[in-house]
Amino acid sequence: MYIRHLQVTDFRSWDHVDVPLEPGPTVLVGQNGRGKTNLLEAIGYVATLSSHRVATDAPLVRQGCERALVRTAVVNEDRELTVELEIAAGRANRARVNRGAVGRPRDVLGILRTVLFSPEDLALVRGDPGERRKFLDELLVQRAPRYAGVRSDYDKVLKQRNALLKSAGKKRGDDPYAASTLDVWDDHLAKAGAQLLAARLNLVADLAPHTGEAYAGVAPDSRPARIAYRSSLGEALPEGYGEPGGERADPERLAEVLRVALGESRAAELERGVSLVGPHRDELDLVLGDTPAKGYASHGESWSFALALRLGSYELLRGEAGGEPVLMLDDVFAELDKRRRARLAEVALGAEQVLVTAAVDEDVPAELTGVRFAVAEGEVTRD
Repeated sequence: MYIRHLQVTDFRSWDHVDVPLEPGPTVLVGQNGRGKTNLLEAIGYVATLSSHRVATDAPLVRQGCERALVRTAVVNEDRELTVELEIAAGRANRARVNRGAVGRPRDVLGILRTVLFSPEDLALVRGDPGERRKFLDELLVQRAPRYAGVRSDYDKVLKQRNALLKSAGKKRGDDPYAASTLDVWDDHLAKAGAQLLAARLNLVADLAPHTGEAYAGVAPDSRPARIAYRSSLGEALPEGYGEPGGERADPERLAEVLRVALGESRAAELERGVSLVGPHRDELDLVLGDTPAKGYASHGESWSFALALRLGSYELLRGEAGGEPVLMLDDVFAELDKRRRARLAEVALGAEQVLVTAAVDEDVPAELTGVRFAVAEGEVTRD
């Protein structure tokens, strides 16, 4: 899989730009603030319908404009599809494939798959659990696009149930109608949550070996790294779920476990007015040796773990059906020491397409020779 052409209009700092791309390494060089990252962000948006930098779409639309357009031509096994996304702040986005409208923007998910490593990835190690849940869910959607709908359904159910808990809690649980309605929403949450939870558990089981191997490659002198899924179900989670080589998670079984857990926690939930059980309360544990990476890992170890998560994701996706993902490396070589730079360059050389940004040529390993573009104010020119 590779991107043959990228066009953006009124996206971030870009008025309009067309960039022809090729398989192999492509390096975008330019001073900071010239829009290199914005181009990778636009590509990533086509793949995930989200930004790795902001939580909402509004900042993606150039100031003073009503909408932004991103168009990519994606080649996968000699078949080319053109994906066009119209991003409108405050209004519904629209999508086209080969100039034909699709029902929902998320229908384009899966056409392009990407793995992006950027300075923001330190938050995967040092940030709050929400960062790691987002990492899992975005990888899950790239692996199987239908989970975008599963996640959306779960979020809607969770919002409705929390509103009911807050309302019923103010009445001190004395409303029989609210109690019966909660039973209905418990069932909805259990079903939707079990689908998401099972997918995450199976994803972590498959990703863990790749992450451990990648970490050993970039930091061979460090303690071994591992990842593990920590569920709000605690010991009620069936044994072996989420573990490499363990039993595959079964959504139906998990739905029953969730229903029981929701019933047991109802009194506490009514008191606090929020749902205390479910995938929204879960965590991806990052462990170095016997200690958590968060709060204990050095700066270099944190970078290595973040890099290992991305490289593990890349190896996982490239080994499955759907096409090898495009690898994007956003201004990260300057942050890495010689050993980590060499390991990342080694992986990048094996990618069908890798897009690299850097402030100066010297930041890019010499072995990543390929197409070079100079990014200046408002233009991208091929060297």
